[in-house]
Amino acid sequence: NNNHCKWADFLAEPLSINQSSLSKNLNLLMEKEFLTKDTKKKIYRITRFGKVEYSRILKDYNLDRQSILDEESKRIEEVTKKTIKFFKKYNINDENIQFRFLANILKLDYSRVESMLKNEEDFNKILLFISTNHPNQYPNYISQERFSNKYRIKKSKLEYYVDEIVDVNIFSIKFFKFSIPPDMDFYFQENERLEIMLRAITEDHITKLTYLNKLFSRTLDISSTLDLILDDICRTLFKEDLRDSLREFLPNYINYLAYKIETKRDLIESIDKLEGIIWQNIPTIFQSKSEDNLENQFREEIQKIDKEIDLNPNDRNLYNSKIKILIYFNQYDEGLKLLNDMLVRFPESEKDIQIKKASVLKSMKKIEAGLDIINKLQQKYPHDNDLVNYKAYWLQYLDRKDEARSLIQDLVERIPNNGLYHDTYGEILMYCENFEEAILEFQDAIKLASDKWYIHQTYIKLGICYKELKNYDLAEESLEKGIELTNKGSIDPETKEKWIAIANLYLLQIE
Repeated sequence: NNNHCKWADFLAEPLSINQSSLSKNLNLLMEKEFLTKDTKKKIYRITRFGKVEYSRILKDYNLDRQSILDEESKRIEEVTKKTIKFFKKYNINDENIQFRFLANILKLDYSRVESMLKNEEDFNKILLFISTNHPNQYPNYISQERFSNKYRIKKSKLEYYVDEIVDVNIFSIKFFKFSIPPDMDFYFQENERLEIMLRAITEDHITKLTYLNKLFSRTLDISSTLDLILDDICRTLFKEDLRDSLREFLPNYINYLAYKIETKRDLIESIDKLEGIIWQNIPTIFQSKSEDNLENQFREEIQKIDKEIDLNPNDRNLYNSKIKILIYFNQYDEGLKLLNDMLVRFPESEKDIQIKKASVLKSMKKIEAGLDIINKLQQKYPHDNDLVNYKAYWLQYLDRKDEARSLIQDLVERIPNNGLYHDTYGEILMYCENFEEAILEFQDAIKLASDKWYIHQTYIKLGICYKELKNYDLAEESLEKGIELTNKGSIDPETKEKWIAIANLYLLQIE
């Protein structure tokens, strides 16, 4: 009998358990609330909590699948019978709510809270509240007050246990919650259909964000990525009215996904390593730059550099360092003001300073304004081919592919012996997914400029193109060469880290 047994059952063949050992282990099982003892009938009964644990133990042993399924089927049948009675008693007819309730009650066993919550029906009501207020039910919603009155459960008890289940996680099952002001909360469970689809869409956009930022040196644009995720999920999973609430919810959800990847103990498989690289910086992206510790850090850094500038007011490198600090802390307006001051103080460096202004505007998502600066510089310096090269990149940022390609192609045809221009042309061709032609341009760049500062990037981009064309041997060779040159080069640590991460992203996909 899988529900109860007698003391004598353990002493007889085939078990023949020593009485002292038997007593010790039965007491231990009762302490853990896996068994109860019926003194009158002299039998031991397995509790619901014990059945859950028994099912878990069966999975740890290499038993046949049918044995495990049989045990689980018995448990599901028992729970389902009770659930049907509960539905009839409280007139629960919505099939979606019924399904969610059953899914919840099979995973959240009452015996876990039985010592605190004596009434099992109250536990079922609490799960009913969570199952009812699901995002798919919107705009339908029932408040805790209405629910407590309708189903005769104390509001304080309902509120406490919903918080324990959803926020405190007294069960191993993770729930997510998002709110609609002033007082509507919706709940859904990890690994249910809605969450699986939400996770797939979110991971797809985060992966794309990481690839493009690492590959094309773009500023991390998490705001635009959130918009893209919202467009996607409001079209396929949620009603449009929930957009604002989801915008508040998504950063914490994305952080949760990132921490799940980050806390994997062993990143053994290539796909695991790749996930780790993609998600490793996502939590920091969502840290508010207005937090006290960051504000203090910002003030400290600015005070330091200001003191150095006071001592050496004509050292342009110090001003450039201050610009980097301002941009790091998203102080773009202050950065633009400083650049304008630099134009007055260092008029001989106008071109370089104006290009920095364009870059700051790009970080502010004012890419067209940045392009205006480049165009004005071109008018002032019509024979400066580096500005043409720079403009081609800028058109790429604006996704004006044909114009970018035409401009850089003309430049390469006019000046065929400049490796940097071939490298730019190759990158723009790669951006257009024309990998065969991009390879030719990168090869020309390597022939013309094998010792230049940017050549480690050229090898890495060449390797990416080979990988996309499934020429994995040449891809691996080029990527590893790029890593080798990156490590050898006199490159600032942040840039070095970025390019090695790019190369590793693609090497991991080859393994």
